[in-house]
Amino acid sequence: MKAVILCGGKGTRLGSIAAEIPKPMVRVGNKPVLEHQVELLKRYGINEILMLTGHMAEVIENYFGDGKNFGVSISYYRENVPLGTTGGLKEIEDKLDSDFLVLYGDVMVNMNLSRLIEFHKKKKAAATLVAHPNSHPYDSDILETDEDGRIIAIHPKPHEAGRWYHNLVSAALYALSPNILKYIERGVKADFGRDIFPKIVDKERLYAYRTAEYLKDMGTPERLEEVNRDYASGKIARLNLENRRKAIFLDRDGVINEEVNLLHKIEDMKLIEGAADALALINKSEYLAIVVTNQSVVARGLCTFQQLDEIHKKMETLLGIKGTYLDAIYFCPHHPDSGYPGEVKELKIDCECRKPKTGMIRKAVEDFNIDLKGSFIIGDSKTDILTGRNAGITTIGLRTGKGCRDSDVKPDYLFDCLYDAADFIINEPYKKFAYDIIAKINKKPFIIGIGGKSRSGKSTFATYLKKILEQQGKSVLVVELDNWILPKKERKPEQNVYERFQLNRIEEEIPKIIAGGSIELNEYDHLKRGICDKKVVYSGRDFDVIIIEGVVALSSEKLRKMYDIKAFCREQKDKFIKRVREFYLWKGLSEGEIRQIIEERERDEYPLIEADEKFADIIIEKN
Repeated sequence: MKAVILCGGKGTRLGSIAAEIPKPMVRVGNKPVLEHQVELLKRYGINEILMLTGHMAEVIENYFGDGKNFGVSISYYRENVPLGTTGGLKEIEDKLDSDFLVLYGDVMVNMNLSRLIEFHKKKKAAATLVAHPNSHPYDSDILETDEDGRIIAIHPKPHEAGRWYHNLVSAALYALSPNILKYIERGVKADFGRDIFPKIVDKERLYAYRTAEYLKDMGTPERLEEVNRDYASGKIARLNLENRRKAIFLDRDGVINEEVNLLHKIEDMKLIEGAADALALINKSEYLAIVVTNQSVVARGLCTFQQLDEIHKKMETLLGIKGTYLDAIYFCPHHPDSGYPGEVKELKIDCECRKPKTGMIRKAVEDFNIDLKGSFIIGDSKTDILTGRNAGITTIGLRTGKGCRDSDVKPDYLFDCLYDAADFIINEPYKKFAYDIIAKINKKPFIIGIGGKSRSGKSTFATYLKKILEQQGKSVLVVELDNWILPKKERKPEQNVYERFQLNRIEEEIPKIIAGGSIELNEYDHLKRGICDKKVVYSGRDFDVIIIEGVVALSSEKLRKMYDIKAFCREQKDKFIKRVREFYLWKGLSEGEIRQIIEERERDEYPLIEADEKFADIIIEKN
């Protein structure tokens, strides 16, 4: 396969940066963008390259010559009159007798071209447009595809008012059949996206090849600066599909949009406040944002595939208005139980894609080469947590939507909202503290005590520290002192925090665990504020590290003497009160009841626990 690179741009928007060179010769790292493209083509066995030059053509021609020094063969066609992105191709039509790639010389790209070419051939496409979602679909030409990826419409900007669209735009790289050239008029200035593709979408087989790899226009100083940062950090190379990529899998209802039972009406699709901000964090990272959602509303006959698609279009449009996007949406339309009025019988099956089975995640792995061990799943129900466990993914529950109230299966982490979860994953606020502690581990078992007020992040930090240690090959036991809390019905008004946590009993039983013995307890249920039937057994035998975490973990001198390091979690007051309020709202308490609890804690808990900070070797406070 040959490749054509369009190199005629002047780079006017780059100002002085491109004043004396053509835009494709602007450097990223230590070489021109154009050289990066040549190296990419050579890497994938595309050794015959045609460059369509114009402005300052001699600079490009003198630099690359015949391509021999770069391991390829390069020829040139110089446009004396600019003819847009298509005109020059007509002039070299005789050299394009088989399928070829078209690259824009001002786009920094690093992608697996072999997969693109394979897709193009498999679809027997006349044109395959590399496509991706972007952060500004409202001012972009939108590609509309069917379920097979065939382009069925191109919606130019500005978009028709009152319509919803999937966020999918051309990334300015194409695989084309020579048949496309017959639609280009010789000597007429035209553009592929504006003039050619819209004209032939109903006549030829046009496909969108969706990818999350790196393709970015560097046509302004700001974009060029961003591209250079990405190149220096290695991001551009890492995003190639040859490399495994981490993902954040997201349930839809109750996570991104407001929970509505069996949502099947487009007017019910409303974003949760802050969800778009959370996705913006993910988009700026190297994690993929991928929805995996059970949508049995189709099998139940409540809506059609087309109506569900419109609901997803609305979600993507609303996210796009806020400058954010999803990399992919996978949904399961099935349901295993049949025999109900109005159902779609052929969809009432026991499939492999319905969560908690992992079919949708396996498909995403196939499409995006995902590293599951480094990935997360965020959901609001037991089904989501079980899906993550079945797939071997770190699980995060949210208190939005269903709030994980249906779950007797604990997620690895539990956060109040999607933004908090995304911030934890992307920014890793506990990373420095964890590694400071790990650097001090010098014996077995190494005992870590983590104290602090309720809702200050102790459990989250303990789990985070545990996972890092396990990645390093260490065995870790986390003992949660919440399991010693008295059930609400057994508490007395005059009791303080020490008595509610049965500190005397803790002082007797924790040393037994550390010494290698076993203690069995009934697990404390925070939602019901009582003891549940589920048993938890703590046995400290043969662990490398034992973490004791809980409100009163640093309140006992006897326990403090047993710790090798003591940590205290602290939260800024306004954030702390907000977290306490959201926690008790999740439990179902009223605002009045919450205020009363905070007042009580300010009398009999907070001052006592705040005093424990002076015993800590390390203070843990998120930025």
